[in-house]
Amino acid sequence: MQLCGVCSEHVPKYRCPACRIRYCSVSCFKRHKDDDACHPVKESDPASSSSTPVSNAEKPWDVEDRLDEDSQTDKVPLEKLQQLADSEALKGLLRNPHLRRLMMSVDTAEDKAKATKDAMQEPLFVEFADQCLKIIEPTEAENDDEF
Repeated sequence: MQLCGVCSEHVPKYRCPACRIRYCSVSCFKRHKDDDACHPVKESDPASSSSTPVSNAEKPWDVEDRLDEDSQTDKVPLEKLQQLADSEALKGLLRNPHLRRLMMSVDTAEDKAKATKDAMQEPLFVEFADQCLKIIEPTEAENDDEF
């Protein structure tokens, strides 16, 4: 199991888009940036590439940037992530400022498990989570409806 490349204490969940070091939290990311420890990975030689190179800031993140190798069971296939992005129902829910505040509080919390548990007390957050699960893990009845 890998440990955070900054604090060496926790399992990393994220990867720096510039240097690709794995880190576990926002505070570790900030410390990584503040310590000038970030040394961007050099891309392949642009002269040898026929297409215009894409900077790290423009590259979309991928599942590997969010999870370590030991989290295979937690990975969401890219096509499901695209379905989440395209979902009009989710877009409608995300227009609600209260839901966005709840999600920000979970995202910025040090204890994400506790923050998620607290957020799940809010019906709007539960509705959002249920809508996500319908897309990621549809039940057999929902699958039957598609045919």
